Amino acid sequence: MKGSEPRKNLSDEQKDAVMDAVDRIFAEFELVYHNQYCKAFPDAEKLGYAKKLWFGYLMEYSPERIIHAARTAIKNSEFLPTVKTLISYCHPQPEELGLPDPLTAYHEACQAPSPRSEYQWSHPAVYYAGRESDWFFLSSNPESKAFPVFKRHYEQLCERVLQGEKLELPTTQALPEEINHPLSNAERKERLQVLRDKLDI
Repeated sequence: MKGSEPRKNLSDEQKDAVMDAVDRIFAEFELVYHNQYCKAFPDAEKLGYAKKLWFGYLMEYSPERIIHAARTAIKNSEFLPTVKTLISYCHPQPEELGLPDPLTAYHEACQAPSPRSEYQWSHPAVYYAGRESDWFFLSSNPESKAFPVFKRHYEQLCERVLQGEKLELPTTQALPEEINHPLSNAERKERLQVLRDKLDI
């Protein structure tokens, strides 16, 4: 999703856009969490202070990201979200980056054919989690034993991806267009005769 990367050195126009986004999400919170909202912000002074505080924490994200995060928070909780909750939703979620859930990733790793580096993985993190777990270990142990090991590696890789690291699958060496085979005895004699004829030996 656009705007997932933190931003720095905002222009006045960008700051105004973020402040508008903060105003919008507070308006939505008031409608969705009316009683909780009125308790948390009983007067204009507290509401104004809260908006300034939230703006300070959220200004590094795009307005679109802030609004998306607020609506995600509303969908997932019946309680008025805190700014900390909203920040967590401002970070990209695994599914947004094409990362399958751990169990789906585990089954993909177990079922992928060899050579695994040439398989069309749903995400490189699945391949690397399988490799780090050891392919033989995954194929020779029951899910109850193999999945926790795979899950640990996979979640570590997912965290790296969520922090912005780009994972690339290893590149496979292309086969040369011409493959040299050993010459048979007859071919060697024929080439030797051609060479003799050229040299007039």
